[in-house]
Amino acid sequence: MKLFLKSILVLFTIVQIQAQEKVISGVVSDENGLPLPSATVLVKGTSNGIQTDFDGKYTIKAQLGDLLVFSYVGYNTKEVTVGSSNTINVSMVPDNNLDEVIVVGYGTTRHRVKKERIKNASQLVSNKQQEHSNVTQALTGQVAGVAVINSSGQPGNTANIRIRGYNSINDNEPLYIIDGKISSKDDLNTIKARKVSEVKVAKNFVGQALYGDKGKYGVVFVKTKNSNYVLPDIESIENESYTKIHENKFKTVSASPLSTFSIDVDKAGYSNVRRLINNGQFVPANAVKIEEMVNYFNYNYPQPKDEHPFSIHTEVAKTPWNQDTKLVKIGLQGKIYENENLPAANLTFLIDVSGSMGSPNKLGLLKQAFKLLVNQLREKDKVSIVVYAGAAGVVLKPTSGKHKDIIIEALDNLESGGSTAGGAGIQLAYKLAQENFNKKGNNRVILATDGDFNVGASSDQDMEDLITEKRKSGVFLSVLGFGYGNYKDSKLETLADKGNGNHAYIDTMQEARRIFESEFGGTLFTIAKDVKLQVEFNPNKVQAYRLIGYENRLLADEDFIDDTKDAGELGAGHTVTALYEVIPVGVKSEFIKDEIDLKYTDKKANNNYSDELFTVKFRYKKPDEDTSIEMVHVQKDETTEASENMNFASAVALFGMQLRQSQFYNNASQDLVIQLAEKGRGEDKNGYRAEFIRLAKTQTF
Repeated sequence: MKLFLKSILVLFTIVQIQAQEKVISGVVSDENGLPLPSATVLVKGTSNGIQTDFDGKYTIKAQLGDLLVFSYVGYNTKEVTVGSSNTINVSMVPDNNLDEVIVVGYGTTRHRVKKERIKNASQLVSNKQQEHSNVTQALTGQVAGVAVINSSGQPGNTANIRIRGYNSINDNEPLYIIDGKISSKDDLNTIKARKVSEVKVAKNFVGQALYGDKGKYGVVFVKTKNSNYVLPDIESIENESYTKIHENKFKTVSASPLSTFSIDVDKAGYSNVRRLINNGQFVPANAVKIEEMVNYFNYNYPQPKDEHPFSIHTEVAKTPWNQDTKLVKIGLQGKIYENENLPAANLTFLIDVSGSMGSPNKLGLLKQAFKLLVNQLREKDKVSIVVYAGAAGVVLKPTSGKHKDIIIEALDNLESGGSTAGGAGIQLAYKLAQENFNKKGNNRVILATDGDFNVGASSDQDMEDLITEKRKSGVFLSVLGFGYGNYKDSKLETLADKGNGNHAYIDTMQEARRIFESEFGGTLFTIAKDVKLQVEFNPNKVQAYRLIGYENRLLADEDFIDDTKDAGELGAGHTVTALYEVIPVGVKSEFIKDEIDLKYTDKKANNNYSDELFTVKFRYKKPDEDTSIEMVHVQKDETTEASENMNFASAVALFGMQLRQSQFYNNASQDLVIQLAEKGRGEDKNGYRAEFIRLAKTQTF
């Protein structure tokens, strides 16, 4: 009888326990609501665990009151108590302390930048089977936002990789970069993990910054053990921002007879790319602004000889990287003035002294750079200094250039700290400039910052609206970028474009000397504003054309004659160069698509100008006027041997296209860049062209 009662009691207990056990299911997602595949779900204190599938779904048995532990590399671990519900959905929170995810040797690890790297791949391995796996398998479940799908379900078979970003679609492949070269998924699957030194994964927004549209679904970087390839610093790229560039395509003359754009005298693009290459960093595609690279160099075109403030020069030659096309160069040369002949300057230094400016390559370099400018000032020039951090304030009221010691002392006393109230600083600087406005002089705010505005008006649109309003005052703007790691090129470009000004990036004292000493007049004195170009190609001679660069300077055709539309400014002594690649009539090209037949529009070309290749029109305004003046230049259909300037400009443009992984550089070699640059080096008094040649030789693709 006792035995029977014990049996009944045990059976009752088992039934009761089983009654408390339940099947829990749900979805594990990231901070953006996207499912996380291969996330781990574990009943705490037990070996009962499972991984989520590709859609982030899981099913696990647990008892009432159990703790479910949800974990995923790159995210904070989360614990949830099993309650009455059979559904538990979890949203994971990113672990901000995780700097990089690295695949080293046989396995995968994560490390923080401040800690010492793992030196021996064997330290990472506890399972020798991993030695024979490939890179694709090594990534499985290890990187936040990365899914590795084995379609066959059999271990060791090839698999697909998906990188989940903010806009990615499940069945789109990432870009694969193996030892610096664009590769295929098949190439990746052939590499054994034991032969790999390092792997990094960039999500879509970083991928686009690095490789443009090619990287829009993310990028997988692989470095093998025998390679000297340097993987990109993804964390730095995430913290720097660049305006997205959609590379110009070929347009047919019959469908788009006019090409209209604003000039660009900014040079920040080149000096920033130079900094990245010299530091051994990867160059993001959106950091490569080809027009700013080409325009960094002085082409010494002949000076204007008429009443206009600039002269016009054109040239046509064979395209070095494509035997089927021609290269057109259009150049402007601004009138040069001696410094003593420039009008008096009313300058307001607007200096960012926030906490983000604390490093030596920011505020430290800024102080030394501005001293070069101060030493160029004349007695008739006046300088004010406004600073901003958490708030904005005046640290130097208008002071004559005669008192250089007072101005330099004010600069030396600057210290960094606090947040960044950029909007308030701009408001105060313009107010001070307007109060001391010189009707016959040069009125300008010179903003020096890393662009990291985070208090008040801080978005690109906020800044654009503010500067657009302030430019009506007649005060021009120069924007100087400093530092790296969180450099905000996109904001600084917006400020310069909308503020009737120019944008430069100062990475060294050499660059500061160029801007404040060699090009003092061009940096500070505008001789023509709202300068626009409109090119019309002769359809009897040209099938299609492509403007190289200037993607962020394109204008609608009707904007050319609209004096209310803003455009670029030309400084004293500045040169501007634009390059077109054109496809002559009769040449077959993969870049020319079938045209759409139009019912009402007559596409017949005018045969009256059979000896002309194109006509280029220019419009500009004098700095103190609001009505534009038009100039016209006609280029005959004459192809000549490339000049030194044409060779050098084409070398810089080709190098930029290679950095951007452009579809138009026709797989031209790095050697061709160097050959063209050496042909076009010329006199090169200051050695800038020689520096470019060294840079081109340094960069690896």
